Amino acid sequence: MSEQTFVTVGRRKTARARVRLTRGTGKIEVNGSEPRAYFKTEEFANAALSPLKTVDMLDQVDIKIKAEGGGLNGQAGAVRLGIARALEKMNGDLRASLKPEGHMKRDPRSRERKKPGQPGARKRFQFSKR
Repeated sequence: MSEQTFVTVGRRKTARARVRLTRGTGKIEVNGSEPRAYFKTEEFANAALSPLKTVDMLDQVDIKIKAEGGGLNGQAGAVRLGIARALEKMNGDLRASLKPEGHMKRDPRSRERKKPGQPGARKRFQFSKR
């Protein structure tokens, strides 16, 4: 019988991450490379893998991640949510430790659109009295 796979999706800003989690030895792959190599900075890699550290399962699961859209910060946030959801699917009892750390929350903040007649979303052109 094949190993059970838990598939979830995480989103942040305009980034999406599809996460496939199976029980294993701790092999993690993001778009075909190591998380530390893909996310370039240690900060993004640590943020992405933080749910695994919270439940202390870094060496107990294998994860394949397909991240797309947005930038590295958004993708790291999407991976974080995807991993947390996959862990919860695998074992519902883990939710109690993931939720207080903020791993189960979908961050709703995204870029506000630019409005017509303005240089940005909120910024106005300089007012001239004369």
